[in-house]
Amino acid sequence: MPTSWRDDPAWPDLWPDVDVVMPIRNEAPYLATAIDSVRAQNYPGSLRIILGVGPSTDGTEALADSMAADADDLIVVANPTGKTPAALNLAIRAGSAPVIVRVDGHSVLSPGYIEHAVTALRTTGAANVGGVQRPEATTPFEEAVADATTSLLGTGGASYRLGTEARSVDTVYLGVFDREAIEAVGLFDESLVRNQDYELNIRLRAAGGTVWFDPALSVGYTPRGTWKALAKQYYEYGWWKSVVMRKHPHSIRVRQVIPPLGVLGVVLGLVVGTKWRPALIVPIAYAGAMAVSTRSSKRPALTAGVLGVIHTTWAAGLLRGFAKR
Repeated sequence: MPTSWRDDPAWPDLWPDVDVVMPIRNEAPYLATAIDSVRAQNYPGSLRIILGVGPSTDGTEALADSMAADADDLIVVANPTGKTPAALNLAIRAGSAPVIVRVDGHSVLSPGYIEHAVTALRTTGAANVGGVQRPEATTPFEEAVADATTSLLGTGGASYRLGTEARSVDTVYLGVFDREAIEAVGLFDESLVRNQDYELNIRLRAAGGTVWFDPALSVGYTPRGTWKALAKQYYEYGWWKSVVMRKHPHSIRVRQVIPPLGVLGVVLGLVVGTKWRPALIVPIAYAGAMAVSTRSSKRPALTAGVLGVIHTTWAAGLLRGFAKR
C-alpha cells in the first residue's frame, strides 16, 4: 500500500509526521509514565500525542487536561462512551499525520520504537507494523501471569508473544499504521469492546495490506494483578473473539479453537474416566503439558493455576458468545 510519504525523495533526511493515539480511562497512576516513554523516543520527525479520554473515577481527565495545558505536543479529546475503539477513532480523526502509533495507558515503548517502526513501514510497504508484547511484573501474581502468557500453552504460539522472526502475520500488538491504509478500511469497529485490533487487521489484510511483525520492537505492559481481573479479562477476550469469528469466519485459526476443545476434553475425560479409564488420557495429557509449560517458572503451581484460569475463562466466553449470538 504505497503512499506519498513512503515515496518522498527527502527520506531519510525528512521523516514523516507521527500521531501517537492513546485510549485512556482510569489511568491516572500510569499516564505520566506512558507519555514520558513516548517523549523519550527522540523521534527524528514531528510527533504529537493525542489522548482519547473516557469518563474516569480516579482523576484521569483532570490530570490529562493539566498535562496538556502547557504542552504543544499533547492534545486531549473527550471520549464520552469510554470505549476503546471510540477513543482510538476520535484520536485518529483529531490528527492528520501520515503515520499513526497506537499506545495504551499501561504501555512503555522500547527505545527507538517509533523510528524503527516507521522505517519498517516504509521498507516493507506494510499497512501495520508491530512487535513483542513484553510483560513487566511487579508482584508474584503478575509474574505468574507473565510466565503463563509467554508460554506456548498460554499463547498458542502468537507471534506478538513469542515471535523471533520478522515476517507477515495475522495480527500484532497495538500497531504502527499507515494512515491512508487504516482510513481506507474504516478505522476501528466501535461495536467491539474487545478484539477490535485483530478485527481491524483482518480488514487491512483483506484490502491487500500487510501486517508486519518485527521482534526488534517491544512494548512493556503491566499484567492483571488479581484472579478476578484475569478471569474477567480472558472471559471478555473469548466472548468478543466469538463476535469477530462470526463477522469473519475465514479468520478462524486452529490455536483459537484449541482452548474450548481442550477444556471440554478435560471435563469429559474426568467424567467419563470414572467408568472408562482410557478417557483419562486427555486430562492426563493436559496435566503433562501444564507441567512442561510451567517448569521454568519461579512459581510453577501459581503459573499452572493462571493457565487454568486463562483456558477455562477464555473457552467459557467463546462458547457463551456463540450460544448467545
